[in-house]
Amino acid sequence: MRLTVIGCSGSFPGPTSPASCYLVEAGGFRLLLDLGNGALGALQRHVDMYEIDAVYLSHLHADHCLDVCSYWVARTYAPDGAKPRIPVYGPVGVAEHLARAYGMSEDPGMTDTFEFRELTPGAVDIGPFRAEVGVMNHPVLAYAIRLEYGGKSLTYSGDTAPCTELRRLAHNTDLFLCEASFHDHGERPENVHLTGVEAGEHAHASNVGHLVLTHLVPWNDNARILREAQSAFPGPTELARPGASYQVGALRTGSVPDGQHRR
Repeated sequence: MRLTVIGCSGSFPGPTSPASCYLVEAGGFRLLLDLGNGALGALQRHVDMYEIDAVYLSHLHADHCLDVCSYWVARTYAPDGAKPRIPVYGPVGVAEHLARAYGMSEDPGMTDTFEFRELTPGAVDIGPFRAEVGVMNHPVLAYAIRLEYGGKSLTYSGDTAPCTELRRLAHNTDLFLCEASFHDHGERPENVHLTGVEAGEHAHASNVGHLVLTHLVPWNDNARILREAQSAFPGPTELARPGASYQVGALRTGSVPDGQHRR
């Protein structure tokens, strides 16, 4: 199982990164975890965008789903004809939400291009993965996901504030891709996002193998976010970077060198 960071900027695209998008590949299957604004362009540096097999949307905030609208255009009006339908997994109302975002009628919306599958907590069938989703602590319905393949596991938090369900899903995971949106100081909204310290605390409580911090808001000091997370989690910890690629099975002993698995 290989993870490539397409975009890791939190809340809005930054000067060096699109919003949230992560490519997971295993067994010849290509899955996108989120497709936030700005991500579709960057995705094409790593893979043919028509070779994506499924899209998972953790929730329906723009920085996690808006480029599905652009992807609909690309798949619907491809020069050699419309591409086959692929599944898009997301919270209840995902099809209607994306149709409204593009300004089209909700019926049929984008259903000629995407097969929308609404998530519910528990196991979900996504290609070759053994997958499970759980509801997070966020102002809208939001999910975290755990993917298992070949005896290895990857857990992606999506957006969440402190949450016991996230700790359960991430228990003993090899790679924990966890949001860290706030500094551990000053005023901040409750029940929206994690601080660097809280991301580290969740990783420590869950006994994860490797922590990768993501959803990095452009105005934050990322070096400080990293130090805060490291103060709470003694294991390997790093900041997500666009283009960074990881072989998930190798992460208990350190990450694969940047670029080794890039396309």
